[in-house]
Amino acid sequence: MSQPQAFQDIAENLSFLDDWEDRLNYVIELGQALPQIDETDKTAENKVKGCVSNVWLVSDVDRASGTPVMSFKGQSDAIITKGLVAVLIALYSDRPATEIAETDAIEWFRKLGLSEHLGMQRSNGLVAMVNRIRSEGKALS
Repeated sequence: MSQPQAFQDIAENLSFLDDWEDRLNYVIELGQALPQIDETDKTAENKVKGCVSNVWLVSDVDRASGTPVMSFKGQSDAIITKGLVAVLIALYSDRPATEIAETDAIEWFRKLGLSEHLGMQRSNGLVAMVNRIRSEGKALS
């Protein structure tokens, strides 16, 4: 199963960055480029439980093709976490719900060298975001 082009571009860009500081700065830039979500989307329902910082994930389902295809938008009030949200959106958006349910972003973060320097709280928050997205995908599969 191939990954979306946006995620492939991120993976390729990260492959050129050997230094953790450079990788972290790139993730921060991704977060800064993330479009703001509407204030009306910052609800308790959209807030990700298990994150120390405030994180909101909003999903949308397109059923036009008969197979539910999900897209996501998100926001965080923490700059690094916002970058992690941007990477997750690139990995999971515009994919069938069954693929979303099967895609382990934590493994992809390991492959990209993004997880080894995250602290315990950020790692737990990342797992909470991934679990939330994948559970939404499973519910539609």
